[in-house]
Amino acid sequence: MFHFLLRTIPRPILIKLSLIFSKIAPLIYYGKRYEDPISGKTYRKFLPYGYSGRAKRNNVLCPGSLSLERHRLLWLYLKEKTDFFTKQSKMLHIAPEQCFYKLFKAQKNLDYTTGDYNSPIADIHFDLHNAPFKDNTFDIIFCNHVLEHVNDSQQCMRELYRIMKPGGWGIFQVPLDTTRTTTLEDKNIVTEEEREKHYWQKDHLRLFGLDYKDKLAAAGFNVTVDDFVNTIKPELLDRYRLPAGEMIYLCKKN
Repeated sequence: MFHFLLRTIPRPILIKLSLIFSKIAPLIYYGKRYEDPISGKTYRKFLPYGYSGRAKRNNVLCPGSLSLERHRLLWLYLKEKTDFFTKQSKMLHIAPEQCFYKLFKAQKNLDYTTGDYNSPIADIHFDLHNAPFKDNTFDIIFCNHVLEHVNDSQQCMRELYRIMKPGGWGIFQVPLDTTRTTTLEDKNIVTEEEREKHYWQKDHLRLFGLDYKDKLAAAGFNVTVDDFVNTIKPELLDRYRLPAGEMIYLCKKN
């Protein structure tokens, strides 16, 4: 049933419904087995998530914060390896994740702007192919699980680079097939069924491979692929339900 709802309800409506669900779910799933490091709350289990195939996972969606495994990993990374929570910064958060946006908005050190094409929780609605910001505007940009959806990912990467300040940084995670050397992007793959089969999700337009770093570098970024997840103790990987093997793509503008 949960996977069916993900597949059939439009994203803006799903976001609104999930905000209601997150209020009652912690009571339903109360327990001590698993922990969300973002909120510090514990649960007897997490929920399944994903549409089908490799994208479909069990025990990954936190009932309270609605964080996924990649969100919890990013939170730990920001706390342990960046000055994100202390340095005064002007930040753009594209496709803001529900588990983050209220927390980030409350941070006194952030001048925080959210943007998306149609999300109801975004401050500004725009097309990333032509971002409505001046050059060198933001110290920090987050744009996670977006570049697989856009028509021209290289143009969007160039826009991210353009609006980032020199010395700024960003994190741009994507679904990535580590068994592929090169990104799969075939203009003949057009139906939802074909996209789901080849790109893991019906609204994806490509499946990035290990050349993702090179694509970001071609847009101008200095890219560090950080294996932070491999430094976390195995018992915490399980307790926090973190994504084993997921690399953090840290992009800087020199």
